[in-house]
Order: sequence, then C-alpha cells, then structure tokens
Amino acid sequence: MKRGALLRHLRQHGCHLKREGRSHSLWTNPRTGEFEAVPRHSEIPDRLALKVCRGLSISSPGRQRSERG
Repeated sequence: MKRGALLRHLRQHGCHLKREGRSHSLWTNPRTGEFEAVPRHSEIPDRLALKVCRGLSISSPGRQRSERG
C-alpha cells in the first residue's frame, strides 16, 4: 500500500499527525487516545497497514463498508 493512501485513510477516520520522528511519523486517534508509528517509506506492507489501523481502533483500509442500496 502506498504511504499516501494509508495517511488519507487515517485522516478520513479522524486520526491526526502528532509529531514527526527521525524515520517514523506518530499518529493519534483523538477519540481513543491511542498512538501508532507510521514508517516513512513510499510502500508500506499491507500487514503493517493493518497493524497501524488496529492500533488506532479504526477499520482496515481494504475493508471499508460498501454503499449498497
């Protein structure tokens, strides 16, 4: 997964960038107070993206609800 796609997903679920580290960005979910580190690589493995989302208590990027009528 591209890093930009993961960060967009985090923002859509209300997460915010807390601070930048040397090789990671620290993201927080203000609703739960949880923090998770996101590495600064252009590609992030899907399993790591899933771990970040679980750590922030949000849905995983590939498993969003579909809008069906």
